[in-house]
Amino acid sequence: MWQALCGRGRQQGRGRPRSRGRQRGRGLLVYAMVVVLAGISGAGATVAARHAFWPGGATAYDITTAGGPEAMNDEAVYNEVAPGIVDVSANLKYLEETAEGTGFVIDAADGLVLTNNHVIDGATSVTITPVLSGRPYSARVVGYDPSDDVALLQFQGATGLKSVAIDSSSQLAVGTPVLAIGNEAGQGGPPTIAPGIISGLDRTIEASDEISDTSEILHGMLQTSADIRPGDSGGPLADAAGQVVGIDTAAGGGAGYFGYAIPISEALAIAGQIAAGHASPAIHLGLPAFLGVLLPDSGSANPLRQASQEQRRAGAASNSGIGCVTGDPGPYTAIPSHIAQVRSGALVDGVLCGSAAASAGLFPGDVITAVGGRPVTSPGSLSAIIQRYRPGSQAPLAWVSPGGAVHTALVTLSAGPAE
Repeated sequence: MWQALCGRGRQQGRGRPRSRGRQRGRGLLVYAMVVVLAGISGAGATVAARHAFWPGGATAYDITTAGGPEAMNDEAVYNEVAPGIVDVSANLKYLEETAEGTGFVIDAADGLVLTNNHVIDGATSVTITPVLSGRPYSARVVGYDPSDDVALLQFQGATGLKSVAIDSSSQLAVGTPVLAIGNEAGQGGPPTIAPGIISGLDRTIEASDEISDTSEILHGMLQTSADIRPGDSGGPLADAAGQVVGIDTAAGGGAGYFGYAIPISEALAIAGQIAAGHASPAIHLGLPAFLGVLLPDSGSANPLRQASQEQRRAGAASNSGIGCVTGDPGPYTAIPSHIAQVRSGALVDGVLCGSAAASAGLFPGDVITAVGGRPVTSPGSLSAIIQRYRPGSQAPLAWVSPGGAVHTALVTLSAGPAE
């Protein structure tokens, strides 16, 4: 099952940045901060906003902290950063959805764009659109680090790009004025802006997708009073000089509002490893190859035991009446009532429509026994073998159906969802 942590949106005209309204976007999957676990305490700085309207209706603010006034010209900061900002649209093919977020160019010559991993989580293809031109481009997923929530994309066929300026000093302090810029609610068009201050450093948070009920722990986060919202994810958090200091990542709540951003120095270090092609247990390069089968959560080699363990875990009744499934595979956790009688292999609980497995003719209850001549001894071994392949490559597949027939096919693996 794959989730995206941003919502769908609609396109608007391009123009000046939009200030935050009172109502949040609807129908969104909120990437919300639920627990602050540790970190350096922030100073109880207060934020006062004096509204002055720009031509076109946008709003500028002066930020005042507890330590004294520090003016930040929002329009000047936005104008400095905007040429490098992009909208990110992730096609979640196997969820039949599109997720929207934000990113920014860090290397114009190579067309490299930094964003959050959760913006592209579940994506099989990605489109990026510079906010000033409004022209969409296909993007290559260079790689991603799910544990640190960082992803690196690359423009395909774009020219005239401009990188954002980066604050390399990493000397942020509580009370520093900042501006969060992003694609609020996935609406596209002029980004929205949200002023605030750095209100805490080195925070550890648990961030969750309230739709899928999944969560992750993120360390070393910047805490800000800037009103980060769904769709902003992957966007720049800039200082008063127009230099990016962080990646907008999580929206918080509680008695007092807090948003969270990944420090830019940490994100760039991860992006550098991805760009250099240095894969690791944390870093994945490119989109994975994808077969398109749903497997039991079991380490057993015996398919009957796999079914029994999965049924106890999921509490699902037996069902053999479905073929391929579309959309979110969550409801399709029922265990097939008829299972191929083999000693070892990977039991197929379900097959995703439009996948290589569906094209080959696999059905629930089949047991995959070999891929590329390598024996499949469990669901985990099947996943490990598929990871050796790249999208577009072909692999001989062998399986046994519940009636005892042995099948073989040469399957072309597709680009799987980013994880």
